[in-house]
Amino acid sequence: MKKPVLKENIDKFQLELSGLTPLQILQWVEKHIGRPVFASSLGQEDQVILHLIAVHQLNIPVITLDTGRLFPETYNLIAETESRFGVKVRVLFPDAQEVETMVAEEGINLFLKGVDQRKRCCQVRKIHPLRRVLRQSDGWICGLRQEQSLTRADLKVIEWDAVNGIPKINPLHNWSLEQVTGYLKENKVPYNPLHDQGFISIGCACCTRAVQPGEDVRAGRWWWERPEQKECGLHLVNGKFVRSKDLEQSHE
Repeated sequence: MKKPVLKENIDKFQLELSGLTPLQILQWVEKHIGRPVFASSLGQEDQVILHLIAVHQLNIPVITLDTGRLFPETYNLIAETESRFGVKVRVLFPDAQEVETMVAEEGINLFLKGVDQRKRCCQVRKIHPLRRVLRQSDGWICGLRQEQSLTRADLKVIEWDAVNGIPKINPLHNWSLEQVTGYLKENKVPYNPLHDQGFISIGCACCTRAVQPGEDVRAGRWWWERPEQKECGLHLVNGKFVRSKDLEQSHE
Protein backbone atom coordinates (compact mmCIF):
# COMPACT_ATOMS: atom_id res chain seq x y z
CA MET A 1 0.00 0.00 0.00
CA LYS A 2 1.32 3.44 -0.94
CA LYS A 3 1.99 5.78 1.96
CA PRO A 4 0.73 9.38 1.73
CA VAL A 5 3.31 12.08 1.07
CA LEU A 6 3.48 14.16 4.25
CA LYS A 7 4.43 17.80 4.65
CA GLU A 8 7.60 16.91 6.55
CA ASN A 9 8.79 14.79 3.59
CA ILE A 10 8.54 17.57 1.00
CA ASP A 11 12.16 18.73 1.26
CA LYS A 12 13.40 15.17 0.85
CA PHE A 13 11.23 14.58 -2.21
CA GLN A 14 12.22 17.97 -3.61
CA LEU A 15 15.84 16.80 -3.66
CA GLU A 16 14.83 13.43 -5.09
CA LEU A 17 12.81 14.94 -7.93
CA SER A 18 15.13 17.79 -8.82
CA GLY A 19 16.92 17.05 -12.08
CA LEU A 20 14.39 14.45 -13.26
CA THR A 21 12.57 14.81 -16.56
CA PRO A 22 8.83 15.56 -16.58
CA LEU A 23 8.14 11.93 -17.55
CA GLN A 24 10.26 10.62 -14.69
CA ILE A 25 8.43 12.96 -12.30
CA LEU A 26 5.06 11.67 -13.49
CA GLN A 27 6.26 8.08 -13.15
CA TRP A 28 7.35 8.89 -9.60
CA VAL A 29 3.87 10.26 -8.87
CA GLU A 30 2.23 7.11 -10.22
CA LYS A 31 4.49 4.96 -8.04
CA HIS A 32 4.38 6.93 -4.78
CA ILE A 33 1.02 8.72 -4.64
CA GLY A 34 -2.04 6.55 -4.10
CA ARG A 35 -4.75 8.79 -5.55
CA PRO A 36 -3.12 11.35 -7.82
CA VAL A 37 -5.00 13.68 -10.13
CA PHE A 38 -3.85 15.90 -12.98
CA ALA A 39 -5.73 19.22 -12.98
CA SER A 40 -5.47 20.52 -16.54
CA SER A 41 -6.37 24.03 -17.65
CA LEU A 42 -5.84 22.83 -21.24
CA GLY A 43 -3.00 25.28 -21.77
CA GLN A 44 0.12 24.41 -23.72
CA GLU A 45 1.91 23.13 -20.62
CA ASP A 46 -1.03 20.95 -19.66
CA GLN A 47 -1.18 19.43 -23.13
CA VAL A 48 2.46 18.38 -22.74
CA ILE A 49 1.67 16.65 -19.45
CA LEU A 50 -1.51 15.06 -20.78
CA HIS A 51 0.39 13.72 -23.78
CA LEU A 52 3.00 12.14 -21.49
CA ILE A 53 0.27 10.54 -19.37
CA ALA A 54 -1.55 9.19 -22.43
CA VAL A 55 1.42 7.93 -24.46
CA HIS A 56 3.01 6.20 -21.49
CA GLN A 57 -0.35 4.94 -20.19
CA LEU A 58 0.14 6.29 -16.70
CA ASN A 59 -2.62 5.64 -14.21
CA ILE A 60 -3.25 9.30 -13.45
CA PRO A 61 -6.82 10.64 -13.86
CA VAL A 62 -7.21 13.91 -15.78
CA ILE A 63 -9.68 16.61 -14.76
CA THR A 64 -10.47 20.11 -16.00
CA LEU A 65 -12.74 22.94 -14.89
CA ASP A 66 -15.60 24.26 -16.98
CA THR A 67 -16.34 27.65 -15.46
CA GLY A 68 -19.22 28.24 -17.86
CA ARG A 69 -17.33 31.11 -19.52
CA LEU A 70 -14.62 29.35 -21.52
CA PHE A 71 -13.68 30.03 -25.16
CA PRO A 72 -15.33 27.78 -27.79
CA GLU A 73 -11.81 26.76 -28.82
CA THR A 74 -11.23 25.32 -25.35
CA TYR A 75 -14.26 23.06 -25.57
CA ASN A 76 -13.17 21.89 -29.02
CA LEU A 77 -9.72 21.08 -27.63
CA ILE A 78 -11.21 18.83 -24.94
CA ALA A 79 -13.05 16.82 -27.59
CA GLU A 80 -10.04 16.63 -29.92
CA THR A 81 -7.68 15.59 -27.13
CA GLU A 82 -9.97 12.80 -25.96
CA SER A 83 -10.40 11.55 -29.53
CA ARG A 84 -6.71 11.70 -30.46
CA PHE A 85 -5.24 10.07 -27.35
CA GLY A 86 -8.06 7.96 -25.99
CA VAL A 87 -7.94 9.76 -22.65
CA LYS A 88 -11.10 10.63 -20.75
CA VAL A 89 -11.02 14.15 -19.35
CA ARG A 90 -13.35 14.51 -16.38
CA VAL A 91 -15.03 17.92 -16.59
CA LEU A 92 -15.93 19.63 -13.30
CA PHE A 93 -18.67 22.25 -13.04
CA PRO A 94 -19.44 24.89 -10.40
CA ASP A 95 -22.48 24.53 -8.19
CA ALA A 96 -25.42 26.05 -10.07
CA GLN A 97 -27.06 27.56 -6.97
CA GLU A 98 -23.78 29.14 -5.89
CA VAL A 99 -23.33 30.74 -9.32
CA GLU A 100 -26.92 32.02 -9.37
CA THR A 101 -26.57 33.56 -5.91
CA MET A 102 -23.28 35.25 -6.82
CA VAL A 103 -24.67 36.73 -10.03
CA ALA A 104 -27.85 37.90 -8.29
CA GLU A 105 -25.81 39.71 -5.65
CA GLU A 106 -22.94 41.10 -7.74
CA GLY A 107 -24.02 40.99 -11.40
CA ILE A 108 -22.96 38.87 -14.37
CA ASN A 109 -19.62 40.71 -14.82
CA LEU A 110 -18.77 41.18 -11.14
CA PHE A 111 -15.07 40.49 -11.82
CA LEU A 112 -14.73 43.99 -13.31
CA LYS A 113 -15.86 45.71 -10.11
CA GLY A 114 -12.76 44.96 -8.04
CA VAL A 115 -10.21 42.35 -7.01
CA ASP A 116 -12.44 40.95 -4.24
CA GLN A 117 -15.33 40.41 -6.65
CA ARG A 118 -13.04 38.84 -9.23
CA LYS A 119 -11.61 36.47 -6.64
CA ARG A 120 -15.14 35.53 -5.56
CA CYS A 121 -15.98 34.66 -9.16
CA CYS A 122 -12.84 32.51 -9.40
CA GLN A 123 -13.67 30.83 -6.10
CA VAL A 124 -17.19 29.90 -7.15
CA ARG A 125 -16.38 28.85 -10.69
CA LYS A 126 -12.94 27.26 -10.19
CA ILE A 127 -11.72 26.76 -6.64
CA HIS A 128 -14.79 25.17 -5.08
CA PRO A 129 -15.28 22.54 -7.85
CA LEU A 130 -11.59 21.64 -7.74
CA ARG A 131 -11.56 21.24 -3.97
CA ARG A 132 -14.39 18.73 -4.17
CA VAL A 133 -12.00 16.46 -6.08
CA LEU A 134 -8.86 17.29 -4.13
CA ARG A 135 -10.56 16.24 -0.89
CA GLN A 136 -10.53 12.72 -2.34
CA SER A 137 -6.98 12.91 -3.72
CA ASP A 138 -3.51 12.33 -2.27
CA GLY A 139 -1.69 14.74 -4.59
CA TRP A 140 -2.30 16.90 -7.63
CA ILE A 141 -0.29 17.67 -10.74
CA CYS A 142 -0.22 21.11 -12.36
CA GLY A 143 1.28 22.67 -15.48
CA LEU A 144 2.82 25.64 -13.67
CA ARG A 145 6.18 27.09 -14.72
CA GLN A 146 8.48 29.51 -12.91
CA GLU A 147 8.62 32.05 -15.74
CA GLN A 148 4.84 32.34 -16.11
CA SER A 149 4.49 35.23 -13.66
CA LEU A 150 6.02 37.14 -10.77
CA THR A 151 3.96 35.10 -8.32
CA ARG A 152 5.46 31.83 -9.61
CA ALA A 153 9.14 32.73 -9.72
CA ASP A 154 9.94 30.57 -6.68
CA LEU A 155 7.99 27.54 -7.89
CA LYS A 156 9.39 24.11 -6.90
CA VAL A 157 8.91 20.71 -8.52
CA ILE A 158 6.96 19.55 -5.46
CA GLU A 159 5.32 21.81 -2.87
CA TRP A 160 2.92 21.41 0.01
CA ASP A 161 -0.60 22.66 -0.65
CA ALA A 162 -1.53 23.80 2.85
CA VAL A 163 -5.14 24.58 1.92
CA ASN A 164 -5.91 21.10 0.61
CA GLY A 165 -3.42 19.22 2.79
CA ILE A 166 -1.74 17.36 -0.09
CA PRO A 167 1.39 17.78 -2.21
CA LYS A 168 1.28 19.69 -5.49
CA ILE A 169 3.62 18.50 -8.24
CA ASN A 170 4.85 20.75 -11.07
CA PRO A 171 6.66 18.57 -13.65
CA LEU A 172 7.40 21.54 -15.96
CA HIS A 173 8.41 23.95 -13.19
CA ASN A 174 11.75 24.87 -14.81
CA TRP A 175 10.78 24.60 -18.48
CA SER A 176 10.83 27.59 -20.81
CA LEU A 177 7.96 28.47 -23.12
CA GLU A 178 10.22 27.48 -26.03
CA GLN A 179 10.62 23.99 -24.57
CA VAL A 180 6.85 23.68 -24.22
CA THR A 181 6.03 24.80 -27.76
CA GLY A 182 8.89 22.72 -29.14
CA TYR A 183 7.51 19.60 -27.49
CA LEU A 184 4.03 20.22 -28.87
CA LYS A 185 5.37 20.70 -32.38
CA GLU A 186 7.72 17.71 -32.29
CA ASN A 187 5.04 15.35 -30.98
CA LYS A 188 2.14 16.84 -32.99
CA VAL A 189 0.12 17.45 -29.84
CA PRO A 190 -3.14 19.40 -30.33
CA TYR A 191 -3.32 22.75 -28.58
CA ASN A 192 -5.66 25.71 -28.37
CA PRO A 193 -5.44 27.69 -31.66
CA LEU A 194 -5.78 30.90 -29.64
CA HIS A 195 -2.11 30.45 -28.70
CA ASP A 196 -1.21 31.27 -32.30
CA GLN A 197 -3.17 34.52 -31.99
CA GLY A 198 -1.10 35.86 -29.09
CA PHE A 199 -2.98 34.19 -26.25
CA ILE A 200 -0.37 32.60 -23.97
CA SER A 201 -2.31 31.96 -20.77
CA ILE A 202 -5.93 31.10 -21.57
CA GLY A 203 -8.72 31.13 -19.01
CA CYS A 204 -12.27 32.43 -19.18
CA ALA A 205 -13.10 34.36 -22.35
CA CYS A 206 -14.20 37.39 -20.36
CA CYS A 207 -10.91 37.60 -18.45
CA THR A 208 -8.35 36.73 -21.13
CA ARG A 209 -6.86 38.73 -23.98
CA ALA A 210 -3.92 38.34 -26.34
CA VAL A 211 -0.48 39.33 -25.05
CA GLN A 212 1.24 42.19 -26.84
CA PRO A 213 4.94 42.04 -27.87
CA GLY A 214 7.19 42.66 -24.88
CA GLU A 215 4.49 41.99 -22.28
CA ASP A 216 4.73 39.45 -19.45
CA VAL A 217 3.37 36.00 -20.35
CA ARG A 218 0.37 36.48 -18.02
CA ALA A 219 -0.34 40.07 -19.02
CA GLY A 220 -3.41 38.84 -20.86
CA ARG A 221 -5.08 37.55 -17.70
CA TRP A 222 -7.10 40.14 -15.70
CA TRP A 223 -5.16 42.85 -17.51
CA TRP A 224 -6.88 45.59 -15.51
CA GLU A 225 -5.23 44.38 -12.27
CA ARG A 226 -1.69 44.77 -10.94
CA PRO A 227 0.72 41.87 -11.77
CA GLU A 228 1.07 40.69 -8.16
CA GLN A 229 -2.70 40.17 -7.93
CA LYS A 230 -3.01 37.93 -10.99
CA GLU A 231 -3.82 34.61 -9.38
CA CYS A 232 -7.22 32.95 -9.28
CA GLY A 233 -6.63 31.29 -5.92
CA LEU A 234 -5.93 27.78 -7.14
CA HIS A 235 -2.22 28.28 -6.51
CA LEU A 236 -1.27 29.98 -3.26
CA VAL A 237 1.74 30.31 -0.96
CA ASN A 238 1.04 29.19 2.60
CA GLY A 239 -2.65 29.20 1.77
CA LYS A 240 -2.89 32.88 0.83
CA PHE A 241 -2.30 35.33 -1.99
CA VAL A 242 1.15 36.92 -1.90
CA ARG A 243 2.87 39.83 -3.53
CA SER A 244 5.96 39.17 -5.61
CA LYS A 245 8.26 40.84 -3.05
CA ASP A 246 7.21 38.25 -0.46
CA LEU A 247 8.09 35.20 -2.55
CA GLU A 248 11.72 34.94 -1.50
CA GLN A 249 10.69 34.51 2.13
CA SER A 250 7.79 32.15 1.35
CA HIS A 251 8.05 28.39 1.17
CA GLU A 252 4.88 26.47 0.42
